Amino acid sequence: MNTLMSTDFNFPGQKSVYKGKVREVYTLENDVLVMVATDRLSAFDVVMPKGIPYKGQILNQIATKMMKDTEDIVPNWLMATPDPNVAVGKACEPFKVEMVIRGYMSGHAAREYKAGKRLLCGVPMPEGMKENDKFPEPIITPATKAEKGDHDEDISKEDILKRGIVSKEDYEVLEKYTRALFQRGTEIAAKRGLILVDTKYEFGKTKDGEIVLIDEIHTPDSSRYFYADGYEERQEKGEPQKQLSKEFVRQWLISNGFQGLEGQSVPEMSDEYIESVSNRYIELYENITGEKFVKSDISDLQERILSNVTAYLAK
Repeated sequence: MNTLMSTDFNFPGQKSVYKGKVREVYTLENDVLVMVATDRLSAFDVVMPKGIPYKGQILNQIATKMMKDTEDIVPNWLMATPDPNVAVGKACEPFKVEMVIRGYMSGHAAREYKAGKRLLCGVPMPEGMKENDKFPEPIITPATKAEKGDHDEDISKEDILKRGIVSKEDYEVLEKYTRALFQRGTEIAAKRGLILVDTKYEFGKTKDGEIVLIDEIHTPDSSRYFYADGYEERQEKGEPQKQLSKEFVRQWLISNGFQGLEGQSVPEMSDEYIESVSNRYIELYENITGEKFVKSDISDLQERILSNVTAYLAK
């Protein structure tokens, strides 16, 4: 299958390019960003050798839809989506923290809890909880990029302010926006028979000093969802919850002896397995958006993207 693993465009007015784990961001003149969602798959901070067909399109289209569904409560960076894999928006200075918000004790929070910790990023977690229980109120547990490497590190609000990573005034806006987005995301998920368990938001500041939502939002790569149907029964029986996130990839890697640790090598992904991951992402798309997924033409992805973006910029 044809996948988009990397790009090397030279758009009109291009000044620089930044390549992340999954996205490639082109900065143009007039403070315009062109963000290309590739088909690369990242897990445990490692990019897998093979791409997943349609993954970039899926993530880009979910993020676009969710940005439009939340722009009445939080301003965002998005201006247009000239191609299924591309978002164009305003260049911003990103805040150096990710705003992670958790409605349920899952994933990282559950691992910390099992290890005996009752404080996560300076936020207390109640006694007597079990994995996947709902918190009395959603908790904000920020993360920051480590000085070396791409690993995210937990950080408390107090440390963020003390170290001057974000000003008190700006941080209060980030908190307010994070809670509003999570509330809206929870409502959207509920309409689709889903529970938004936890997610992360990233924000930036425009040249005019406006704080806006950037990057992706409510996608299976940045969020964890449970199926609402049967949630209570599974909790009562102590059974694992049915998840919609890329957790299934992490579990497959773990079962094949890989967790991104030194000396471990990525297990071989067969074409059949790659196709099953692609189908799973399509299922995620349809469940999260409530819409049928329409596969774009991938016969020549590079040419399609170049043509669509160039035509948009010419306008």
